[in-house]
Amino acid sequence: MSPLPEEVGRRPFAVAEATAAGVGTSRLLGADLHRPSRGIRVPKAGRTDLAALVRSHTRLDAVTFCSLVSAAEIHGVPLPPWAEFRPDGGGPVTAVVEPVPWGKKTGPHFREPGRFLHLSRRGGGTLPRRKGVAGHRLRIRDGDVVEIDGLRLTSVARTWVDLGSVLPLDDLVVAGDAIVSEHARLFGPPKVAMVPLAELRKFVDNANGIHGIHGVRKARLALDLLRVGVDSPPESRLRLMLHGAGLPEFTPNCRVDDALGRPVWADLGNARYRTCIEYEGLHHLDPEQQAMDAYRDQRVADAGWRQVRINRIDIERGPEWVASRVAHTLRKQGWRR
Repeated sequence: MSPLPEEVGRRPFAVAEATAAGVGTSRLLGADLHRPSRGIRVPKAGRTDLAALVRSHTRLDAVTFCSLVSAAEIHGVPLPPWAEFRPDGGGPVTAVVEPVPWGKKTGPHFREPGRFLHLSRRGGGTLPRRKGVAGHRLRIRDGDVVEIDGLRLTSVARTWVDLGSVLPLDDLVVAGDAIVSEHARLFGPPKVAMVPLAELRKFVDNANGIHGIHGVRKARLALDLLRVGVDSPPESRLRLMLHGAGLPEFTPNCRVDDALGRPVWADLGNARYRTCIEYEGLHHLDPEQQAMDAYRDQRVADAGWRQVRINRIDIERGPEWVASRVAHTLRKQGWRR
């Protein structure tokens, strides 16, 4: 079997691209190629890249663009595991044999958005109808669709609003926290927001009440729960657990000045009750990181603050467990419900 040209042999590609590169029809029927949808081929060797797979679809015409959870994943917006793209067997989507118009409130395609590529066209046009594709019609305004490396997809702000139609509120907040997160500390490079909070709020206000922009109502609720400075999805979920339990507000990326006036940055902190929380991911098991953590903990304690360490096991035990641990420390610092 003859090798494919390098420009198409290592990624999903449109048949038209391969034909233009001199690939014959018989070669496009080779056993080393998936045929996820008409006019598209995907090399079986290697892992399929979501952006490349979507790009192969959007290159078939000038009106189709990527949206919803597919666009969010390409932008790097965190999603719950059930919404992340998970093609069967590590290759392209093959489980669904019929085009899937999105919007029904029942059926596996609503419960499992990660099984599909989410592609859209402007409202009034036809739905994208292909195997393994969830098709949408969206009301699009200037700036709602952007192009990144030849891939058309909804902007970060528009994607977040659209996610309000498929994600629960907490998951929408986690995604929003990641989008607006920004900070500058004395160590490491400054973190720049994908979309500043004020800009995201303005986008939602301008989208409010426009027919065909779904998810706006939930996005407005989520906006009030977003906080700037969160470093990871677990921190967002932890903060939401404490909020839901009625505990005092904890500020992300909270500055604690040690006994010498030098700043220590806590994942979450409440200055009134001098209580801070550290979420400990797997990297905290590294011996060097543990030494740094011990030094940080001592500086926090010397400043008169109490610290609560929370890890994945705590989160899995649920909100009541997490809230009880934090409330126990808050009471030592003078808090009363």
